[in-house]
Amino acid sequence: MRSHWFNKLSVTSGLKPRRGWLLVILVAALALILILGSSSPSDFDPVSSTPVPDIYSSYRRLREQASHDYLDLRTLSLGSASQKDLSFCGRERENFVPCYNVTANLLAGFKDGEEFDRHCEMSRPRDWCLVRSPKDYKIPLRWPAGRDVIWSGNVKISKDQFLSSGSMTKRLMLLEENQIAFHSDDGLIFDGVKDYSRQIAEMIGLGSDTEFLQAGVRTVLDIGCGFGSFGAHLVSLNLMAVCIAAYEATGSQVQLSLERGLPALIGNFISHQLPYPSMSFDMVHCAQCGIFWDEKDGKFLIEVDRLLRPGGYFVLTSPASKPHGGSLRMKKTSMLTPIGEFTERICWSLLAQQDETFIWQKTASVQCYKSRKQDFAPLCDYKHDVTSYYQPLSSCISGTTSKRWIPIQNRSSASSFGSADLEVHGKYYFELHLRVEPDDFLEDSQIWRSALKNYWSLLTPLIFSDHPKRPGDEDPLPPYNMIRNVMDMNAHYGGLNAAFLEDEKALWVMNVVPVNSPSTLPLILDRGFAGVLHDWCEPFPTYPRTYDMLHANGLLSHLSFEKCRMVDLIVEMDRILRPEGWVILSDKLGIIEMARALATQVLWEARVIDLQNGSDQRLLVCQKPFVRK
Repeated sequence: MRSHWFNKLSVTSGLKPRRGWLLVILVAALALILILGSSSPSDFDPVSSTPVPDIYSSYRRLREQASHDYLDLRTLSLGSASQKDLSFCGRERENFVPCYNVTANLLAGFKDGEEFDRHCEMSRPRDWCLVRSPKDYKIPLRWPAGRDVIWSGNVKISKDQFLSSGSMTKRLMLLEENQIAFHSDDGLIFDGVKDYSRQIAEMIGLGSDTEFLQAGVRTVLDIGCGFGSFGAHLVSLNLMAVCIAAYEATGSQVQLSLERGLPALIGNFISHQLPYPSMSFDMVHCAQCGIFWDEKDGKFLIEVDRLLRPGGYFVLTSPASKPHGGSLRMKKTSMLTPIGEFTERICWSLLAQQDETFIWQKTASVQCYKSRKQDFAPLCDYKHDVTSYYQPLSSCISGTTSKRWIPIQNRSSASSFGSADLEVHGKYYFELHLRVEPDDFLEDSQIWRSALKNYWSLLTPLIFSDHPKRPGDEDPLPPYNMIRNVMDMNAHYGGLNAAFLEDEKALWVMNVVPVNSPSTLPLILDRGFAGVLHDWCEPFPTYPRTYDMLHANGLLSHLSFEKCRMVDLIVEMDRILRPEGWVILSDKLGIIEMARALATQVLWEARVIDLQNGSDQRLLVCQKPFVRK
């Protein structure tokens, strides 16, 4: 199992540091700071493939950072008395999602649906504790079996809720003892998901849904995705379908989708833009998603327009067109009249309609927006086109001045974005203050190919030889570590995601770009990957135990300049990480040592890996144990 590369690594113990040893760290860290302070901007980080900035450019900045690091390390050096393991939260927080406290939001005066929105300032926990697993929690089945069968004890949906949820849910799911089985050929209000997908393809002029890629459709935003059946089918067609749905305390669409190993995120259209830049998706899909699209003066449709790429499609399937005492034609007309008025004003054309399904296409012509009357939805200014992070819903049309305005039908049909594409489209990222040269892009890809091989050799309980993964079982070897949902917490260009695809790993990656990092998210989305903008000083919008692996390269150093604490980040990572899940952190030695001390507090098995390449870069490899409390 252990490769030649692994034998060259230096692995240090994850036991709690002693006071004397930590004082040595203190001295070493301060020396390290002085060295970094004298480094030039041309220094190169061989792991991240990007130049390391001269972050200590002045004596005052150096002194402030040294003081900050000294206080942090002094806290660590106080000994085991201050390094107590964190306790577990109460059972009432097994499915705790910060920032979505409806009761607190109502008391704060939020109403008209905004009480269901994301308000992190209203629900910050005052104490640190570890969100425990439900007593009936079991390790998910391996992919692809886990896509169609999940353990009912892993999600917050009771048998009574299931039985009272109506015939539609029962057609989607079958509850058998302690399992929930999903039938991919049945669901929604159709004869089958495959038939529905084929119907959409035919309505946009394709012979079959296997031709979506050739038509330029690679990424799909599925709003209110039910339990992920449509997204699961699209994934089988090599499309990237991301489910987004509002927070639900029980029976959550997002939780169930993630449990099935499908990309999903908590989000809604109530009052704020979604955390994506303009022109992020080729198709936006809504089947009974519960949104009244003609409300708020068409702002919901304007938000869809912002998210769609030129030539992209909006697919709406709604039971509102079903006859209830009136004719089917009358119901269709009453539903389409207000929506049709708005869509004409934002240069959409009704491409086709069949039964309860309607498909609009966004114009590929910028001139259409400029020539129409702008009394409704005027054009946004240049600044408004920059990447959005939970900004209020807008009433203006964005993206028309962007150099990324490329109709989806004019793009390559390849399922991945490579250096050849960058030579054609790279100039479009200059407006985002992102200089991406083809040679740098190619080098980044090569570095992550090599790094992935190193990472994969570490993802085995053999690294923790004193703590086997499951007592009595043989140690599983990669790729049988149950890794399906991966998050790259500081994704840069999405190079790790590309390496996974190239190595044909059966997983997907949520590429997260921190809000104060370079604006690389448009590039990641243009590569056909899943991605989102996020502020890591806040909790991530997902349910507990929804990711199998968390990876972060240089994130801890980045956050050292933000007003957020490392312990908050580590506790949040523990919340979203599944039992027996993995964490790989890559950063400077002093920061990694601090992270390892915190890792022991959240009960992770932790090892520091010396890359033996002459740099002060280290890997912290951790595994979250399966603890029953």
